[in-house]
Amino acid sequence: MSYERSVSASPHELVSESVWHVQLPELRFGRGSVRELGFQLADLGVPADAHGLLVTDGTLADLGHAGRVTDHLEDDGFSVDVYDDCPREPAVSDVDDCIEFVREAGDGGYDFYVGLGGGSCMDVAKATRAVVANGGEVLDYIAEPTGEGERLTESGAPLVLLPTTAGTGSEISPVAIFAVEEKNIKEGISSNHVRADAAVLDPTFTTTLPPEETAKTAMDALGHAIEGYTTHDYDSLLRPEDPADRPVYAGRSPFTEMFSEEAIRLLSGNVRTAVHNGDDLDARENMLRGALFGAIAGLTAGATLCHAMAYPVGNRYHTNHGETIAVLTPASTIDYNSASDPGRFADVAELFGVDTTGMTDRAAADALKEQYVQLQQDLNVLPSGLHELAGVTEDDLDWLAEQTVSTQKRLLRTNPRPVTVDDVREVFADALHNWE
Repeated sequence: MSYERSVSASPHELVSESVWHVQLPELRFGRGSVRELGFQLADLGVPADAHGLLVTDGTLADLGHAGRVTDHLEDDGFSVDVYDDCPREPAVSDVDDCIEFVREAGDGGYDFYVGLGGGSCMDVAKATRAVVANGGEVLDYIAEPTGEGERLTESGAPLVLLPTTAGTGSEISPVAIFAVEEKNIKEGISSNHVRADAAVLDPTFTTTLPPEETAKTAMDALGHAIEGYTTHDYDSLLRPEDPADRPVYAGRSPFTEMFSEEAIRLLSGNVRTAVHNGDDLDARENMLRGALFGAIAGLTAGATLCHAMAYPVGNRYHTNHGETIAVLTPASTIDYNSASDPGRFADVAELFGVDTTGMTDRAAADALKEQYVQLQQDLNVLPSGLHELAGVTEDDLDWLAEQTVSTQKRLLRTNPRPVTVDDVREVFADALHNWE
């Protein structure tokens, strides 16, 4: 694949980008912030007697989290229906089911929506709200050739998201990702009309997350933070002729860098405690803050090679996304991409807690890889590489490499180092075993 920075904006001018843009939902963060959910809805213009829908899953309903949310809403005068059929890895058909649930409730849908859960529940809530507002079905708004590639023009009734994990960043993301079962791939709807209007991040909702899930989502959050910090800077890309065509992932800026830095510190410094002592609310709060900051950085600046490689792996083997990011990061984000700017990766090493005194930048980047792998081993719940994760062997690598380069141009666009199919195959080979 030729390395064309021009694909960052199409059509484009032959001049460097000079504008960076950030769009976020309204954010409330802190212990007990769920108590302000009704106030948040009122602040978005929702009347006190409005009828809304809570989108969640059966586990969160059984744990009582859904009841906590509905109790607060009903105390504030709202009425709420509950849809709790979101699966762990939703497909387009699962979103269609939620949309049908909404349409059966009335042609106009609900007055407001609340998504409670991990990335899966939040993505279902985001896509449901958007498709109900714009009409049609999910595939109408997924990019060609999988879908029809129609543009969303309406956001719909107010949507507030409450994450119960510290990792996916879906609460601020303009993208909703789903499996397309008939093609055995994952695709997304990407639009600012998908983004929620507000997010309420209450760390008390994360204490029931099991150690394994805590580790998996943390690795996704660390991926956002490190990739966002090491992607192309925004002004090395090309300017769109129309600001409306500026891509969602548009390169790092001074704004995203400061969030990346703090995210890396918070996540790497607290994940061990959160995994091994999940009731430690200080650690849980720091993890949720770190995940939010990592998402602000990574989902604005853009993902890089690691996320691009993760999607073909997930499509073929149906692996957990956070685990996939975990096993790919040492070989891709750190080892391969550090050649693009060893000094920047030396900075990441310091943020990760590595004492880089007396080290060259290259040695510090190598030490970062060692520290990252040691972190995974300390968590004691993550696979040692692609082989343990999904039984991937050398025979599978040609297909995975080809799929990465041919289907993930949107993510490779901001990778800091050019890639070819042969390059990606070698990175996949390195990721088969991170430790013995």
